[in-house]
Amino acid sequence: MGSGSEGIGGDAIRGSDDRGESPGLLLFMRPGRDRELLIEALSGRYRVETATDAAALESTFDCCLLDTAGFERAAEAIESRRERAAPAFLPFVLLVPEDASGPTAERAWERVDDVVDLPVKRAELAARVANLVERRETSLRLAERERRLEETVEELRLKERVMDEAPVGITLADPGDDDNPMTYANAEFEELTGYGSEMLGEDCRFLQGEETDEATTARVREAIRAEEPVSVDVLNYRANGRKFWNRLTVAPIRDEEGTVTDYVGFQTDITDRKIRERRLEVMNRVLNHNLRNKMNLIDGYAELLREDLDDEHRKPLEVIEETTDDLLRIAEAVRKIDHTLSSPDAAEPSMVLRDRLSELVSRFEDRYPNATFELSVPEDDPLEVAVLGLLTAIEEGVENAVKHNDAPNPSVEVRVDRPEPGWIAIEIEDDGPGIPDHETNVLRRGETSLKHADRLGLWLMYWVVSKAGGDFSVATGEGCGTTLRLSVPTES
Repeated sequence: MGSGSEGIGGDAIRGSDDRGESPGLLLFMRPGRDRELLIEALSGRYRVETATDAAALESTFDCCLLDTAGFERAAEAIESRRERAAPAFLPFVLLVPEDASGPTAERAWERVDDVVDLPVKRAELAARVANLVERRETSLRLAERERRLEETVEELRLKERVMDEAPVGITLADPGDDDNPMTYANAEFEELTGYGSEMLGEDCRFLQGEETDEATTARVREAIRAEEPVSVDVLNYRANGRKFWNRLTVAPIRDEEGTVTDYVGFQTDITDRKIRERRLEVMNRVLNHNLRNKMNLIDGYAELLREDLDDEHRKPLEVIEETTDDLLRIAEAVRKIDHTLSSPDAAEPSMVLRDRLSELVSRFEDRYPNATFELSVPEDDPLEVAVLGLLTAIEEGVENAVKHNDAPNPSVEVRVDRPEPGWIAIEIEDDGPGIPDHETNVLRRGETSLKHADRLGLWLMYWVVSKAGGDFSVATGEGCGTTLRLSVPTES
């Protein structure tokens, strides 16, 4: 290699890997003066490694320089090494001394990217290597860009498949002042509504009809104008004119600058749920109004008959009166459950449970002077909690503990502790006769025959705790008392 007087000029080439290191050169050639001169000329700009074993071609490098002997040993491996590097460009350079035979150089052009005749000036060699390395780095950037593009396309395809195959209706709509034209609707939306791609470009108000509540649709429009998410239950109409209840959620989609680019809508058929809710509403009204009125009427006439009958005929009236009282208690228990849990979306304000429990125990002491009540709470802990109906559930547990204990001086203890951060556990323990297994199994099996109407209180406590995401348990036994445990989170 000619020594030349020119140095290798120009700025250093940017590193080819993520760590910012200089590009790597592999000198696949025998030790000697030419190799030493190459190392001296190129090491200031590149990371230079040397090798004579063909296995070195499997290492990582950005350009490989070979002498004729190295080319003869590695010629067959070069092509396979290029294929493994694809789609990135991996350059190979053959260095041919002036005494080498011509056929080697001619044959090399089929496998290498440049043939350099030695001797060569440093500046020329550096420029030719730099050109190949720059092509290499450009190809790496393009390959990485292509890889990321393929990943992005695949991610978009996956998201599109998710939307297309989602078990809920999904639509996309453009933002607008008055209309929000639909730009996409998945298969479930068409299955749910009967409307398909023919409605693209139309505002989704085509789902509305004569009985659609205007206040509900106005709420949706106001949220869209305010660029806020909204969820409503709305009566909509299918393409065939059939009505259905739709749980509709609409939310804005924003770009990186925060500008709303689309609105996404989710539609779910909740017709069965709405019918069930309406049915329960009617049944509750019948139970709490009609049944109570009829039972009060029966009770009143039974009292009138009692005054006119002798002792022999009063026994059937007593059965009638007991049955009437029990039915009235059932009606009252159902009314209490409905009142306690009838606001599923209402936010319960946080309360200081320590103070509320002290007030509760004081009321029970006045109401049941022969009973003993104890309250145990952690010291210096206000026990703040926000659980819908929790105090009613505790009151129900204490009330039933006294009412179902025939002892002259029943005892009830209420204990509160924090079993772990973020949770409060309330235990209500009594010394009563215990609750039969067939009545507590209702919480596991979901059905039972109640000996006492007040056992509906178990359901009340269970539903209050379950709604809060907590746990409710009953530990009881014949003649050895009952312990109710209500464990609830302190934060929603």
